Amino acid sequence: MENIIEKTKKIIQDIVLPELEVIKGENRDIKTILELTNKRLDDINSHLVDQSRRIDETNKRIDETNNRINKLYEVIVRRDEHEKLKIKITKIEQDVVEIKEKIQYKIAA
Repeated sequence: MENIIEKTKKIIQDIVLPELEVIKGENRDIKTILELTNKRLDDINSHLVDQSRRIDETNKRIDETNNRINKLYEVIVRRDEHEKLKIKITKIEQDVVEIKEKIQYKIAA
């Protein structure tokens, strides 16, 4: 009986141990691949952080440019309003001159 147990044990070892070594080798390969993948993910994460920082800087510059454009627009609108006021004042001054002439004409008549 002990002989059968030893033979069974030997057969199982002959079958299982080579498979176990193959599994251990594959496990080492998987760990190596996992380490490389984690390294690549860390590199990608660093790259994304850098890109995020650059995007934030670009957004800040865009905001500053938008503020300058808004100020320029206000200046342009003020100039346009100023020109319109000059035209209105000139027209009013012409009307005053015409009214004065009419008054002088009526006084003279």
